Amino acid sequence: MQEKRWDDLLVAEHEMLERAMDVLKTELEKMPGSAGDIFVIKRAMDFLLEFGDRIHNRKEEDYLFPLMVEKGIPQDGPIRVMLGEHEYERDLLTQMVAQSPQLPEMPESGRADFKQKGLEYLDVRANHIWKENDVLYAMGRKFFSEDDNVDLIEAFNNYSIGVYGENFDAKIRQMLDEVEKGEAARKSLIQNLSTEQLDAIMEALPFELTFVDADDTVAYFNRLDKEKIFVRTRSVIGRKVLKCHPEKSADQVAKIVEGFKNGSMDIAEFWIDFKGDKVHICYYPVHDDQGNYMGVLEVSQMIGRLQGLTGQKRLL
Repeated sequence: MQEKRWDDLLVAEHEMLERAMDVLKTELEKMPGSAGDIFVIKRAMDFLLEFGDRIHNRKEEDYLFPLMVEKGIPQDGPIRVMLGEHEYERDLLTQMVAQSPQLPEMPESGRADFKQKGLEYLDVRANHIWKENDVLYAMGRKFFSEDDNVDLIEAFNNYSIGVYGENFDAKIRQMLDEVEKGEAARKSLIQNLSTEQLDAIMEALPFELTFVDADDTVAYFNRLDKEKIFVRTRSVIGRKVLKCHPEKSADQVAKIVEGFKNGSMDIAEFWIDFKGDKVHICYYPVHDDQGNYMGVLEVSQMIGRLQGLTGQKRLL
């Protein structure tokens, strides 16, 4: 298993912040005609201020940025910009937290001002996250050694432990869960796609997908009516998965499915020589947001070309 890297940890924290930002945006869009859900607004801002600024930003300001300067990255460049944006975000959120208790009684003009501050914060924060993910962290990766990576991870974890204790990760995720439950359920980006777009995306994927539902019945496969690694036609839909494999492999398939259902397995991986190429086959369990088992996803891909890649081919 690949070890975690400092930038992976920070990007994962960005993703959590973006989820809280989505919650806040939903409530801001109700203004000025409505005050929105005050409880939800406060929860979202608390998370963005407490975790986003006083935990995430502090890790960067106290450990990441000083190390970058030590490695020769000028403090007057991107680092100064990031520090300035941290301060600006902090100031906007602090003002909003102070104003939020008065939202229900505010005139619409006051709510409009609050909304404007909130949208400004979300815009600055979103662009800030992009600049760090795609520019600043890439600079760090060029300069940092593996020892630097280990030291940063240790520093980040020690800082979080100092604030939330050994099980800090679970506590932070619980905080985020409470923010999102205020709006009943976490939003999924899938809602931004039409059925036609989603189908086209699935057909454009460079690998084959098959989904077997919780009743062990084949419910979907992509690349319909196209050439496939393993032949599948419409007649397979509705069949039990054990009836879709040779009898000699049925026991192994049954063990994999049972392992996914009882939680003892989280992946089953195979690779074979086939049609003059190497085929990689992976099975993954699928769960809903509550952890309930929904089925099995099979992913198959020809990887001979990938195995032959050497060096780098960069976009820029």
